[in-house]
Amino acid sequence: MEKQAAELIFIPFPVTGHLLATIELVKIILSHDSRRIHSITILHWGLPFLPQSNNDASLQSLAKSEPRVRIVTLPELQNPPPMEFFLRAPEAYILEFIKKMVPLVRQAVSTVLSSSRVAGIVLDMFCVPLMDVGNEFQLPSYIFLTCSAGFLGLAKHIPERHRRVKSGFDRGSGEEENQVPGYVTSVPTKVLPLGLLTSESYDTWVDMTRRFQEAKGILVNSSICIEPNAFGYFDRVPTSDYPPVYPVGPILCFKDRPILDPLERDRVMAWLDEQPESSVVFLCFGSLKSLAATQVKEIAQALEIVGCRFLWSIRTDPKEYPTPSDILPDGFMNRVSNLGFVCGWAPQVEILAHKAIGGFLSHCGWNSILESLRFGVPIATWPMYAEQQLNAFTMVKELGLAVEMRLDYVLADGVVVKADEIARAVRSLMEGEDVPRRRLKEIGEAAKEAVMEGGSSFVAIERFIDELISAMDRSKSREY
Repeated sequence: MEKQAAELIFIPFPVTGHLLATIELVKIILSHDSRRIHSITILHWGLPFLPQSNNDASLQSLAKSEPRVRIVTLPELQNPPPMEFFLRAPEAYILEFIKKMVPLVRQAVSTVLSSSRVAGIVLDMFCVPLMDVGNEFQLPSYIFLTCSAGFLGLAKHIPERHRRVKSGFDRGSGEEENQVPGYVTSVPTKVLPLGLLTSESYDTWVDMTRRFQEAKGILVNSSICIEPNAFGYFDRVPTSDYPPVYPVGPILCFKDRPILDPLERDRVMAWLDEQPESSVVFLCFGSLKSLAATQVKEIAQALEIVGCRFLWSIRTDPKEYPTPSDILPDGFMNRVSNLGFVCGWAPQVEILAHKAIGGFLSHCGWNSILESLRFGVPIATWPMYAEQQLNAFTMVKELGLAVEMRLDYVLADGVVVKADEIARAVRSLMEGEDVPRRRLKEIGEAAKEAVMEGGSSFVAIERFIDELISAMDRSKSREY
């Protein structure tokens, strides 16, 4: 029987950071061997609380540049959970939303199967309820984890702990430390994702992470050179106890990332070109949240105190502040005109790759961490939401690769970090003798080599494709 090339179905979570990493992984898989994986279908869908224009542009760019990719936009969900539920318990809302999508996904997968030889489904971690669709069509489900291998250790720990303890995590209970698989250092409860510390979301986290064990494999956007202990742990776990883990990163979006404002991009890069090497601190806190005006003013004051060169990307709510300059203290730009540049959107990968950047005050999203590591830029940690507190802890305490400003800060608490504290962190980042710059450069080079032909992440993707196709061929042979 002649073997035919196969197709994969990807179902990403439609948040920019998750989607961009998925797009890059799709391109990487297709670049490996078109004789085995000839095409990929991406099922795209929206969330009522997020604008989709940027995501749509990224997907359209992918479809234009890669004819072997098909984008299928699912119909709008007609009965989504109420938004009050999202505001109260975001993770629980998301999982409930995705469970309601099962009929839409089932129809889409059925249509793909009618014309293609599908090898499997690759799901974002938030999409694990859709494993039921894979099971229905006898398609193996894989997870693409856009978080760290350390987070995967936590995902393994949560259901195991729940079987013993049967209750949620509580900062005030005395259970201050957790022995998380893959961590040498015990992990304080206070740096766990906030949803684990609220009763309404805790059960959702248990249900979600329990289903990780049902996957045929887990692809992780990280590399062995970045997280040797975490990946070393999963190498030792028998596949009968947990799915195979594939270190496939760092996956960065160098090209095809939509440029929201080409003129702004050109102004930013032209300004950086004029700055001395390693002299600029970059401040950026992600694409999903805006800082309060009171916090922005404290950051501005800190930058004046330190007096170093800076590039500051400020995300604002246009309903309140049409431009970043509207939220800054009176006269700030005049006082720092020779030192700083303030913008809205920023081309982060290009900025971190620029020789003028010497440090990064970051919210510690995993994509941002990977980008900074890839280019050897040291980070000062200011986590805001999601799993960023765990990322900050991992970088500072577990890996010793970042400067600690805060580890357990939560944006939703409304706490304002004062200028003096921010100034100390920036000064330590840019001037401190203990910043591991040489080690960061070495890891950056190793991360670059990991994704090149013959590197550990390149080989992991080859292994994933080999096992995927072998399983499909075995299944087809049984049918005959």
